[in-house]
Amino acid sequence: MKALSLLLIAAFGLSGSLAVDRNNFKTCEQSGFCKRLRGFKPEKSQYALNVDSVFVHGNVLSAEVFTVDHDDDKKNILWRYALRLSALADGTFRVEMDEAEPLYPRYRTQIALEGEPKGDGLKLISNENGKLTLSNTQGHKVVITIEPLKIEFVDHTGEVAVVLNENSQLVVEPLRVRREKIGDDDEQGNIVEEEEGAWSENFKGHHDSKPRGNEAISLDVSFPGANHVYGIPEHTDNFYLKTTTSGEPYRLYNLDVFEYELDSPMAIYGAVPVLYSHSSKRSSGVFWHNSAETWVDVVNFSESTVVSSLVNFMTGGQKQRVDARFMSESGIVDVFVLLGEKPADVFRQYTILTGVAPIPPKFSLAYHQSRWNYMDEVDLRTVDEGFDEHDIPADALWLDIEYTDKKKYFTWDAEKFRHPTEMVSNLTAKGRKLVVIIDPHIKREAGYFVHEDCTAKDYYVKNKEGRDYEGWCWPGSSSYPDFFNPEVTQYYIERYKFENFPGTSKDVHIWNDMNEPSVFNGPEITMPKDCRHWKPRNKEDSGLASYWEHRHVHNEYGQWYIRATHEGMLARSDNKYRPFILTRSTFAGTQRYAAVWTGDNAAEWGFLQASVPM
Repeated sequence: MKALSLLLIAAFGLSGSLAVDRNNFKTCEQSGFCKRLRGFKPEKSQYALNVDSVFVHGNVLSAEVFTVDHDDDKKNILWRYALRLSALADGTFRVEMDEAEPLYPRYRTQIALEGEPKGDGLKLISNENGKLTLSNTQGHKVVITIEPLKIEFVDHTGEVAVVLNENSQLVVEPLRVRREKIGDDDEQGNIVEEEEGAWSENFKGHHDSKPRGNEAISLDVSFPGANHVYGIPEHTDNFYLKTTTSGEPYRLYNLDVFEYELDSPMAIYGAVPVLYSHSSKRSSGVFWHNSAETWVDVVNFSESTVVSSLVNFMTGGQKQRVDARFMSESGIVDVFVLLGEKPADVFRQYTILTGVAPIPPKFSLAYHQSRWNYMDEVDLRTVDEGFDEHDIPADALWLDIEYTDKKKYFTWDAEKFRHPTEMVSNLTAKGRKLVVIIDPHIKREAGYFVHEDCTAKDYYVKNKEGRDYEGWCWPGSSSYPDFFNPEVTQYYIERYKFENFPGTSKDVHIWNDMNEPSVFNGPEITMPKDCRHWKPRNKEDSGLASYWEHRHVHNEYGQWYIRATHEGMLARSDNKYRPFILTRSTFAGTQRYAAVWTGDNAAEWGFLQASVPM
């Protein structure tokens, strides 16, 4: 019994030692823009609409918005912005706001939408009492308060369903030229920062150079009458989202979080910035179209005290509603308003924008057998034969990284997996499939054909100096293909051709792991934010205008990767067979390409319970 007790203590101690180290990941207080924006609580919005600039054509209202500073009864215009409100098909609206003349182009998320959304008609009904009222063809109305700027979306019953900037938390930090000044007491001529963290940040020994400076955005969204809000996966918290004001906001930043915390708003492997509200009267939602690191605060007014609820009831005070605030490190304000009115309507509106999952291959709905790792052909064959011996149905067996030649993807270990074609044929003769892992990191080894090609053709993500970025992952020193470059995507697609990946057949499917991307020696176990990605550019583009930073695109990197896998799997069979792909990293629209699993959990009941609402 004593031995058993010691064994249990050791087991629990091991479990605890392997669980996530929370200190490796930022809190809002440690994330410069989150701390800055969360502390911004103005009495009223600085943003106002220039009513003389309003122009409505087709399904779009365009107008100028400016920030104002009231000084001695004078209105001083500080910054100018371009506002665009679009009426879309099926009860959806889109609101975009960018700087009118940004110093550099601000990033606009590219891969989430399935295509250009279909428009609806938009008509200006009235302009009076400081408000513009517009309507679409389906009976929905939009009411824009000119100053301070506020946008209300009214459903076909005449009730307000969604409000933008109700709490005056709209922020678009303008891009600026870095102002360097000499300190009065600094005889050495050292640069004095205009504000702490404006042009660089540090976390656990990692330096983020922030060459564009602060460029964060924020917007609050109110759902009048809502009982709860749901969504913004991937988190291990409640199915309905709880009020966050006394703790951490929900974080959306794809990270490799081994044995993540339960009942937590911390970021894990997926970031899908869609939020749904629900009440007995209606369901509605918003899709925050942004791929940068994002934090979301939630305030549910039903989670108030009994006393305050009685006071509100007796005095006709605060009505039931839920508020949310999206805070992103970069990009533009780009939000889709989904007016529902039933849950199925809101889900349909979201999938009209981002696409639906294709019908999966039939085998993928059955039993899969996987562990880390099956070490060789004999190991895999023994497991396969065990299912036959015990008459247990199994449709797919999986191979983790040990099938490769020293973690070099699109290869086989010539000693442990000498006969991949025969091995696959033996499985498929029984109606079974094989799923093999392929990760985005590429081993930096001379003679490895993928590394040689990516180096020669300049296909890797760059570091902040413009050289090939080198991180550390399963193979050791690794670099990462830059899938924002169409040439890189096409190169990767061709790797899946049967002649380029010998031993595979139409019955071999793919598991894309580590695609957050995971970098063992990187900040928060991922890629530094000041790494550089390819962007299409004009002749005059140079310097900061000639590339995107990883901070702009982080949450969509994994999706570019699985899209290349998906297209490669289709192309290898001339579009005859639907592929099965499993991904760990996920973003809005991932459903078009791959299935998703909940990452590296622990074999404990709590994780099984959390997987259901996830």
